Amino acid sequence: MPAIPPQRPTPPEPDATPSRPAGPITSTRPTEVAMVDCAVYIDGIRDRHRVTYSEAIRRVRDIGRGFVWIDLVAPDPDLMEDLSRELGLHALITEDAANGQERSKLEAYADTLVLNMSTAEYIAHDSVTQVSDIVSTGEVMVVLGLNFVVTVRHGDQIGLADIRSGLDLSSKWLAQGPAAVMHAVADRVVDHYLVATEGMTADFDELESALFAPRTAVDIEQLYVLKRELLELKHVIGPLTLPLRRLAVDHLDLVPPEIRHYFRDVQDHHALAAAEVTTLDERSTSLVGAAMTIVGVQQNTDMRKISAWVAIAAVPTMIAGIYGMNFRHMPELDTRYGYYVVLGVMVAMCTGLFLLFRKNRWL
Repeated sequence: MPAIPPQRPTPPEPDATPSRPAGPITSTRPTEVAMVDCAVYIDGIRDRHRVTYSEAIRRVRDIGRGFVWIDLVAPDPDLMEDLSRELGLHALITEDAANGQERSKLEAYADTLVLNMSTAEYIAHDSVTQVSDIVSTGEVMVVLGLNFVVTVRHGDQIGLADIRSGLDLSSKWLAQGPAAVMHAVADRVVDHYLVATEGMTADFDELESALFAPRTAVDIEQLYVLKRELLELKHVIGPLTLPLRRLAVDHLDLVPPEIRHYFRDVQDHHALAAAEVTTLDERSTSLVGAAMTIVGVQQNTDMRKISAWVAIAAVPTMIAGIYGMNFRHMPELDTRYGYYVVLGVMVAMCTGLFLLFRKNRWL
């Protein structure tokens, strides 16, 4: 396999450790943007030398132990094809990594394990009644091999810089192989699920309190916004159930038994997040039903008020309409005080109707 000539070192991301140079790229998207980090780990210890991914891969193969961790953000097809040739990845992995928009799943190839996970981030806000976006979603793919792990992110919902920093201090954990990185990334994704569910629980509490407050102005639209965001979070969390179960239970050659135990802990946290989303979904349905009931009551109250005022206005309208008829002989037309008598009758009848409706709480 021909070697790929190295390029200059890439600048670090604001939240990442210094990135490494990569092979040649022919597309319009620069490699420096996609290649966040490339490092070699021998016996769990990170080699601080700057190397290209091709050099890193050759080194671990020559040594016969250790692994290389390559972190990418939204790579283009050209970069993924170059990297796939170096690692011997299946063409479907290359396509999925470049395109993104994959559902959460776990796929096993001959000597490669691919974990796709949808990511979610709770967008902090002052009040749920004034926002339209509550949850931001993305995707992260972890490609696991015998001596490499590749993380591919689409979206900035989770950062891996602090994960790398923490793992760099845990050489004993990293010494178990690249599956340790897969566990750390999965654990971070599920932790973000829990943060999102906690935030949405607080939003539901706030909206519920506002909904049942006395003389509240019910905002049905905001309820539907919250339910829409909850549905999006549900679609993100749900599909990851089966992949995590397989990682925790199945005897996958690339996942050591010790790490499978820790995947069970991730699975438990995921189950907790999924259960919380189910509870919130039930609450949202109840809140929408309660809001519709409140709106119906308010509409009935408004209609009673309108009907009462129409009935009051109908009295003078009727009397004025009768005396507006152009007949020559009509009662009270020639009476000196007939005009004032009619006005008095109008006022008395309207006042009586007003008091009657007020007594019956129509006004």
